[in-house]
Amino acid sequence: MSNPPTEFYSEERWQNWIDRIKDEEIDPEDESSARLLLNLQDDTAIAVAKIVAAYDDDELEREEALGEINDVREIVLDEVDIEDEEKLILVDGVQTSLVCVFFAAEEYIANGPAEEGSVTDYLGAAADAEAEEDFDAALGYAAQAGTLIIDGDELDMTVAEELEYGLVTEWINGLDSLQSAMSDPEVVEEDE
Repeated sequence: MSNPPTEFYSEERWQNWIDRIKDEEIDPEDESSARLLLNLQDDTAIAVAKIVAAYDDDELEREEALGEINDVREIVLDEVDIEDEEKLILVDGVQTSLVCVFFAAEEYIANGPAEEGSVTDYLGAAADAEAEEDFDAALGYAAQAGTLIIDGDELDMTVAEELEYGLVTEWINGLDSLQSAMSDPEVVEEDE
């Protein structure tokens, strides 16, 4: 018998976060606002980490695990109903950061961790591809870095400081959440 799709993450859970963002005054410079957005991102990364862990522990078959990742992706990357343009942009940033988390988890489940290179090597290649406007290749390299993070390699956040702001730096943010989730997959409480 397969697990219900809501076991790892639910539309209601995502919507609760979105409702909080709608209800609160959001200022990205304010620490509590920034924390709320980070918790939204971390909460999703934790769900992904739990799916990967369930796959690694043989609690989920490959296809089931990929299906679960896809279910979470569909919830999180769906269009968000927020009228405030600034809040919408901030949530979009979180969604962008999480794109790489989903791809990394899928790549890890489908093919295991990347066999050559380091997290830093792959992120450098991703940045180079982004500079060439080859965004598919950039995402592929960033996802490979993510498979290594899932496998236990460290993400050195100074890598992001050396890069020009763009998609790769957004994805590194997501990978940082994934790294935290892999090391401590505790649920982020929505009322923090």
